[in-house]
Order: sequence, then structure tokens, then C-alpha cells
Amino acid sequence: MARVLLFGRLADIAGWRERVVDGASLADIRTALSADPDLAEALSGKGVQVAVDKAIVRGEAALTATSEVAFMPPMSGG
Repeated sequence: MARVLLFGRLADIAGWRERVVDGASLADIRTALSADPDLAEALSGKGVQVAVDKAIVRGEAALTATSEVAFMPPMSGG
């Protein structure tokens, strides 16, 4: 299980900001979250970043029972 955090519009789309999700890998978490098609589409969007235990990851990552996975939408500003 992992503590999953959604930020910005991702949280708005899902209707929640924090949830515990069962999964041993980032792929498992993405699969579980894809039950919501709108959220799945938003998570696969350009610029969405993923952090596991506060470190940005690209691709796959193994998780532990205490892992924190954060999905962050692209930032804008200047």
C-alpha cells in the first residue's frame, strides 16, 4: 500500500487529495487510479510529474509499505 497524493487540478478531477492505494509498484498505483477514466486521462497528460518519497521519478519505481506517491500537474507562472 502507498499513500497517494494528488495536487492541483488532479485532485479536483478525482474529488480527493489523499488516499491509501494498494500496489507494490508505480504501475500498480496507476492501474488502480485508472478505474476513474477522467483521472487516468489527466495523469497521462503532458507535464504531469510523479514523486516517490519526495524524489521525482521517471518511468517505473518499486514501492514499500510506507511509500508516498505524489502526482503533480504542470506548473505555470513566471
